Parts: sequence; C-alpha cells; structure tokens
Amino acid sequence: MPIKLPNFVACLVISALAAACGGGGGGGEASDSSAPMPPAPPAPVDPIAPLETFTLSGTISTPVSQLVDSDTNDGNKPAISNDDLSRAQPIPNPITIGGYVNVPGAGASGRSTISGDIDDFFKVDLLAGQRITLLVADFEQADADLYLIDSDGVQIENSLNSGEVESLLVPEDGTYFVVINAYEGATNYILAIGNTPIQAHQRGYNVIPWEAVVTYKNDTQQLSSEFQAEEMSRKLGMRQRAGGRGRGRLMAMQKGLSLPTQVSVQPASWAADIGTISDPNLRARTETLMAIKALRRDPRVLYAEPNYRVKALAAPNDRAYPLQWHYPLIAMAEAWDIGTGNRNVVVAVIDTGILPNHPDLAGQLVPGYDFVSDIERAKDGDGIDPDPQDPGSSLGGNASSFHGTHVSGIVAARGNNTIGVAGSAYGSRVMPLRALGADGEGTSYDIEQALRYASGLPNDSGTVPQTAVQIINLSLGGAPYSQATQALYNEVRAAGITVVAAAGNEASSLPFFPASYDGVISVSAVDGQRRLANYSNIGSDIDVSAPGGDNGIDFNGDGYPDGVLSTDGSISENGVDYVYTFRSGTSMAAPLVTGIIALMKAVNSTLRPIDIDALLASGALTDDIGAPGRDDRFGYGIINAQRSVLAALEATGSRPADRPLLTASTNTLNFGNNATTLTLLLRNGGEGDLKLESLSVSTSWLKVVAVEVDSSGLGEYEVTVDRTRLPPGIYAADITIQSSKNNLAVRVLATAGGTDTGSDLGVIYILLYDPLQDDVIAQTSARSNQADYPFRFSDIPAGGYQILAGTDTDNDLFICDAGEACGAWLTTDQPVQIELKSDLRELNFPVGYLVSLPATNAVKGFSSQTGLLRTLKKQDKGRGKKRATKVD
Repeated sequence: MPIKLPNFVACLVISALAAACGGGGGGGEASDSSAPMPPAPPAPVDPIAPLETFTLSGTISTPVSQLVDSDTNDGNKPAISNDDLSRAQPIPNPITIGGYVNVPGAGASGRSTISGDIDDFFKVDLLAGQRITLLVADFEQADADLYLIDSDGVQIENSLNSGEVESLLVPEDGTYFVVINAYEGATNYILAIGNTPIQAHQRGYNVIPWEAVVTYKNDTQQLSSEFQAEEMSRKLGMRQRAGGRGRGRLMAMQKGLSLPTQVSVQPASWAADIGTISDPNLRARTETLMAIKALRRDPRVLYAEPNYRVKALAAPNDRAYPLQWHYPLIAMAEAWDIGTGNRNVVVAVIDTGILPNHPDLAGQLVPGYDFVSDIERAKDGDGIDPDPQDPGSSLGGNASSFHGTHVSGIVAARGNNTIGVAGSAYGSRVMPLRALGADGEGTSYDIEQALRYASGLPNDSGTVPQTAVQIINLSLGGAPYSQATQALYNEVRAAGITVVAAAGNEASSLPFFPASYDGVISVSAVDGQRRLANYSNIGSDIDVSAPGGDNGIDFNGDGYPDGVLSTDGSISENGVDYVYTFRSGTSMAAPLVTGIIALMKAVNSTLRPIDIDALLASGALTDDIGAPGRDDRFGYGIINAQRSVLAALEATGSRPADRPLLTASTNTLNFGNNATTLTLLLRNGGEGDLKLESLSVSTSWLKVVAVEVDSSGLGEYEVTVDRTRLPPGIYAADITIQSSKNNLAVRVLATAGGTDTGSDLGVIYILLYDPLQDDVIAQTSARSNQADYPFRFSDIPAGGYQILAGTDTDNDLFICDAGEACGAWLTTDQPVQIELKSDLRELNFPVGYLVSLPATNAVKGFSSQTGLLRTLKKQDKGRGKKRATKVD
C-alpha cells in the first residue's frame, strides 16, 4: 500500500521500494514548471552540530517519438478532453503513447474515477500497411479495445480481443481517428503506431461470425447439466451445435443479438454505436465479438471465446523478430545462414539468475547454480544452492528484476519456434549462475565463486558443472581492481574459456571492472545508427562495440523504443508474468558479442581465447567505425556476426559456398520531425562477387550520397531529407537498390510541421532513493517546459543516492506501472549511485515508456488451454502486489 507523508501530496513509490517512503531527511524543489506540491517535511537536525547539506539538479529529457494521453487520471496534470471525434488529440506518426481509460467508478481515485474516461480519440495521418497496436496494461482486471475510424467518422476496422494485445493494419493512406475504448474496468495502456508489423503479437485473428465456444459454470453434474445448459443457452439467445457437459460447447448466436442490459457495453461510449460500421463483414465480426464480451461477464459463464478460423503455417518464425532492429546492424541473419549454434556450446551467464519456465527459454538451459550467499539479499529463503531461479524484486531501488533472464535471452532465446524473439546463438545453451541478489547487487566474492564454478575450479558449492562452459558473460560490474581477481581471470582464460563483460553505463572513461581486467573482452554500446550510446563507458580497455540500444529513440519507425528486445518477467498481483521488454545498456551489448563468439565456437571448437583476441585485433570480426583501427570508443569496431563466423570457419581451412546477397542495415529509416541525416549500410550478406548496379529514390525531398564505399558500391551511405517545401504531414518514400544478384527497397518516413523538441509525457515524479536505508528521502515533480523537465533537490545530506523518475497516469500513487514512463540516472538498466559530497549539477537522464510485450496474448476469461503463461515464484502472492513495472 502507498504511504502518505504528512503535508505532502503522496509518497509515489517505484516498483522497487518496500519500506515506507520519506524516512530520511531531505526535500525536493520542482522547477518553475513543476506540478504544485506542499513542502516536504524538514530534514532532521543534529542539536549539537548543523548537518551539512547539498543540492542536486539536472534535466530529464523525453523522446520526441513519445506522448501522453491528454486526459489521464493524474490530477496533477491538467486534463484536455479527447473523448470524442470533435476533441480528438492530434498526434504525429510514428508514435508511442501512454494513456489511461476507465468506465465510471473504476480505477484508483483521481480525475476520471467518478465520471469515467471511456474513450480516448487520437487524430493522425497514417500510411497503408502501418500497424497500430494497443498494449492493455491491466488486462486481468479491465478490458480495452481498439478502433480505427476514417475521416468521415465511419468505423473501418477494430480489434476486440479482450486480452493483453489489440492490433490492426491501416488499409490505405489517409487521415484517421484511432480510438481506445474502455469496455470494462480501468487500465493504463501503450498505443504504438509504426511501420514494421509484428508477426504474431499483433496478429489480426479471423473469427467465424455468430459462433462462440462457451463453457458454463457448474456444468459437471450428469443429471441436470444438459437441461440447465439448454435453458441458459435459450435465455442467452444461443443454440448449441456441438460440445457437451464439462467442456466447451459450440454455440450458434442469433444475428443482431440484443444483449442483456446487465452485460451491455457502456451506453455513453462511442463504441456502443455499431451503426457507424458500413462494411457488413466488419459489422458481423464486431457484433459477434461484442456479444462474446458480454457473455464473459455473465455470472453463469466460465469461459466464452470466438470460434477462430485457423490454417497451416508454411514456415514458422519468431513473432517479435521484426522488432530486433539490432540484428541487421550486425549482419546476424547472414551469420545464421552459416550456423545458428551448437547445443554443445554452453554460455555461462553470471547475473541475477533465470526464469527457467519462460516459454522462449524452454530447452535452452543447462543446470546452473545460485551463489548468492547472503540470505537476506537472496530473497529466496536460503543461501547457495543448485537453484538459480530469479525470485524477482519489487523491492529496493536497483534494476534487478529478471536482468539475467533478459541477458540470457539475448544469447540463446529459442529461435524459429513461432513465438517471441530469437537469441543471437539460439542453437547453443545457457548455464544460469546466480551471483546478484534480488536487489540487483552482489559481492565480488559471490561472483568469483560463480566464475570458479563455470570454469571447473574449486568453489564454495563443492561441485563443478557436468556440462563444460566455453564462454562466460558478465553484464555487471562496480568493484575496484584486485590482483587476486586478475589472477582468477588468468586461470579462467588458461582453462580455455572466453570471458565477455559489459563496459559499464556510467558515461565514463575510467576503468570499469571486470570489463577492464586483462583477458576480458570489454564491450561498449552503440545505438541504431552505430553512434556511441550516451551512457556507454569508453577508454583504453574497450575491445569491441555492439548494439546496446536507446529507449529514447525510434530510428526504424516501428512505434517502439530502440531498446534491445529480449525475454523478461514482470511482477504482477498474481506473481510473475512472462514478457519481452526493450532494455538499453552495455548489459545488452555484451551478450550479443557473447552469442556471436558462441556461433564461432560452434563452427570451430578449437578456437582458444588467444585466437579470438588475435582475430579481433586483426579486424576480422568487426566493421571499423570511429577512428581508423582501434579507438577508445568502439575498440576494434562494431561486431559483425557474419564476418566473425566466416573468420572462425576459415581458420579451420573451410569456407562456405559463394552465395552473394545484397543486404541493408535496416529496412526502414524514420527521420521523425527533426532528423535530417541518417546512415544506411549496404553490404554483401554472403560470399562471392556482388556489385551495386543502381540506387534511386522515389521523391525529390530525399537524397542519398555515398560516404565510404568500395569499388563494388558497397559501404556507408548518407540519407538526407529536405522538408523545406513539404506541407505539414507524414511522408513516405523508398530507396531502391539494384545489385548484380538481387534488389532491395528501404522505406523512409519523415514528418513535416511538427515539434522538434522533447515531448510532453505529463507530470514526471522524481525520487531520491537511498539504497542503504532502502528509503526514498526526497521527492519532487516537474512538468514539461516544451523542451525538457528541469528538476532540483536541495538540503540533501551527504550520502549515496539513486535518482528514479516516472509518471503516474492511473493515479494509484505508484510510478513506473505498465503503460507509464520510467527512467533513472544514468539508465534504467543498473542505475548509477551518486556519491553526494558537494553540490551536483547537470544530472541529466531520459525518461520514457518501458514497453513489455506478452509471451502470449493472454486473454481474460479464456481457459488455460489458450496458453496463459502465469506462475508464482519463490515469493508468496503478497510480494507480487502492485509495485509497478520494475526499473531495469
């Protein structure tokens, strides 16, 4: 439960905070544009000596590709109604929006609790083939639907799935109204409009009109159930066609069925007017789905779902693979043409542990171990043991929740299994070793025990793994240099094991361990344009770079942040949900390099750490970016998966057959409203002769110029847009490239006439968290000044702190819920602790939406056979109570 402070608006607690807020001293000052708040309680004063205090200040930036619904439930944010067509909120495209809808009387106490906020209308220019996706945050307690209306006010498409995901495709270019409707309850949501479709998380399902599969409650007694079922069916206006007692019944419903009043849609809602539909097929589907929604609310009905049309699939694929933007950047698919890994190649991931039952990690793990020796930090009831399962954390201020699961998925999430994502070496396996506790922190000793175990060296478990490890990934760090630890890494290396580590997220050039130890491959991070990520460490120890992402940008225009998408978990009231999340950090870059080394070992098992070092130093594994040769930002360059696997294969004296293929670093370039120049890479995705024959653009406002290309025309190109003569709106064009073997088209999106400053995400609440006390000692809030969000804390005593921030659109007094914006200094992945000894300024960091995609499109009211993937971990249900999406 949230704890309210005396004379304070409320204690807004991030997911990670268990203790009551405001225990320590300190106060926060909002900027001139901040939300009004009563003063914080005064800091405690030592009666003998005055307490020396300091000031912290900075600026929060928000992505230009993100906005907030203009009438959320947060009473501190002035509401501008977007409840009907005439008041529709104008939005750009592509865009990610966080919002809130509720029926009257539902949800936390706030602006719209009594009156309701049933519909949110958004007016937007859309392009044919774009995907609109609604992610319903609180789908277990609420039901929200998605509608598409043309400029004449006619409904032309909808998605009424009663689940976690609603999605539809735009039929043709034009101006539209996108409508979010609260059918039941109250919920936050994420609305994503973008260019790249997801193959299944956002699939439109084909239903058979006027049929439903219904299971009644108490339908097991043989003597009376058939008669009762027949009577209920008659009262509900249905006729049974198949099925029987204790199982689903196939029911035929009356066309134009008049629903009972007690289960009808909200009468004040725009969605209640089915008369706005002109397409007879859409009308039939809509009436069928609305009738089924009503059946689910009937107390006599256990389950009700459509009767779907299904068909055989020609080729399975990972459904969210199109969102893994980082793979084309490093030629991953071309590497997979050579090999996807080998089950005998095992990667040890030393981290927070694992969610072993995540559906995309099934069959991808070998037995691991838990080396967290401190029982309190472990949060699993014991010390070291053979169970590396991550209990998750909604406690503490650190980014700990299921970090190891995300990292492990980047290495080896199961590929080509029709769900989720593909790991970089999905043919290999992961050994999860838990050395970081539920607070995301561990000790150097526990990490060393995990290293010893993975390497087959003596360790505190008294055992060694049955399966040999070839590579170790360390997406962690923070301890200083140790001679003894360097000696351990020398032992690990002597055992033939390659160690890869994250360079750190402190935007520093100082050594960061373990990445800076000799013999450890240190990985810095780049964004989708191969630019150094603003959080990434640099320095003389950097060996290589890889995509680490940036949740504040959307260069490929898919409507989602450009974080690295991977397996994850989310704590909910029912325990742990299996999801996929976009995270950014060198923690994400390192396992990409680890996975590629696993691919190398799969084709050449004789490679030793010294061999990999030599290949890296020769430039055989990378594309050289930055200064020629090795530099302190990118090391020897950005990792190239295809070149790496080819180099490993050629070291055996073998080589794949020539299969030249023209490939590009992305299939879409999104300039938004402010970018004028982006980079496009063209390269040979196979071996053999390939020559660029022509490159053309489809419009006069688009220009492509060669920057650094070879004699075949392959290499880096600069793409530029000129908006000077473009009226306001969204524009699309194509770059067409013809080669001697195949042709490619790259889509270009650009917006004219919008803002080029940071977006308005509503009121952002900023918390100063003391990890030692496990307490928020000060809080402030800020509103957008049309560019960013300045903040300031004053009268703060010396100590170690983290700065956490987020929105509270549902007004439940918790920030960083699903569907709300979230951030931390410097990144949400492993927030950096500030040692406050003097006034600090320019503590700048981004806040944006942390988007989670479900492992399956779970649907409220469906039977377990529909694939609901929910489980409780080692904690009891009480620990899963709403503390919002974990900062990570």
